[in-house]
Amino acid sequence: MLASTLPFGPSPASAESPQHSAELIFPLEKWHNHGSCIVECPNGDLLVCWFHGSGERTADDVKILGARKIKATGRWTAPFEMADTPGFPDTNCCMIIDPMQRLWLLWPTIQAHTWESALMKYKTSQTYMQPDGTPPRWDEMRVLHMKPGDDFLQKVKKGTETYLASLQIPPRMQDTVERWKKHIYGQAGDKLTRRLGWFTRAHPYILNDKTMVVGLYSDGFSFSLAALTDDWGENWRFSDPIVGGGNIQPSFARKKDGSLVTYMRDNGPPPKRVLVSESKDGGETWGTVFDHPQLPNPGAGLELANLNDGDWICIYNDTERGRHSLAVSISDDEGTTWKWTRHLELEQPGQGRFHYPSIIQAADGTLHATYSYFVPTPDGERKSIKHAAFNKAWVLAGDETKRSGKR
Repeated sequence: MLASTLPFGPSPASAESPQHSAELIFPLEKWHNHGSCIVECPNGDLLVCWFHGSGERTADDVKILGARKIKATGRWTAPFEMADTPGFPDTNCCMIIDPMQRLWLLWPTIQAHTWESALMKYKTSQTYMQPDGTPPRWDEMRVLHMKPGDDFLQKVKKGTETYLASLQIPPRMQDTVERWKKHIYGQAGDKLTRRLGWFTRAHPYILNDKTMVVGLYSDGFSFSLAALTDDWGENWRFSDPIVGGGNIQPSFARKKDGSLVTYMRDNGPPPKRVLVSESKDGGETWGTVFDHPQLPNPGAGLELANLNDGDWICIYNDTERGRHSLAVSISDDEGTTWKWTRHLELEQPGQGRFHYPSIIQAADGTLHATYSYFVPTPDGERKSIKHAAFNKAWVLAGDETKRSGKR
């Protein structure tokens, strides 16, 4: 059964009134549907992608699906295929529309049923807004060949030592730290290992009219880096590694002074927090990774974005354990503090998983989020992708009710 849909239609007269609507893009089903990303098309349609199949990296039937909400009708199309590599899982997709109004789809194909065997791909389309809601017609597809450089090992060592120096590591953990260093240094020194296993999660970031930054991460290294192109995919270069203790799945926002900030999922030891790093040179090099003092993270994806009025927005699971609570927070000081929070989903542990969110602000100011929506039923967990539309005033108003035992 589809979730109930509230009326939603922002207008200048009602722009300051809190408004929210939510709907499932397709009915709940047993199939695995996860890792969505949403974009607004130039004609006002919404386009969402996600991966679908009987599992994740170990199931060969996993493919990238999509659906479009056509502005003229206000309805979602039936899901359609966006990408499929027969006999291999396709996962962790993301999208962006570039300044030339081309649609980009980026995703990894898993070669050997391990995340470390991921091979990044991307394709572009100029024909994706057909009135009848048909799937995009792709113009070309390429492999994003990863080549971090022969000095990658030296950069990993430097980043690791800088990161460790920022921590207070108890003596009892020194042996663990040395084993970790040996592991990642061995990987970084191997040409094949450092060129495979990188993949996407969140929206790329359009830095200016010629440069796009794509956030990549590796479960093998358990840290991140950025791929940058100045000619829209003809050539790629790669940032210095963003080394930390499990900082993966980078998402970006830009400060008024031009600095690029990334928020990342925490796959490291507790305390579990959103992990942060900053670049002063457009994503080429990155500062020391640190825990955000205000934002918890249970080891789950999140997204960070600039709003058109200068504020920032973050959508994330605001717990240190569990994905039963999904929040949206707003910052008016470029992420130093997050003064306003409201929950898109808030249940008791075990009563649902609401995770891997994606968020954009549409041309009319409306905020659109999609996320994996997993709920228990008598017949087992059922899954869909949920879309929520709301305005900033709805977030600023805060939660109407507070449920006990959320954290």
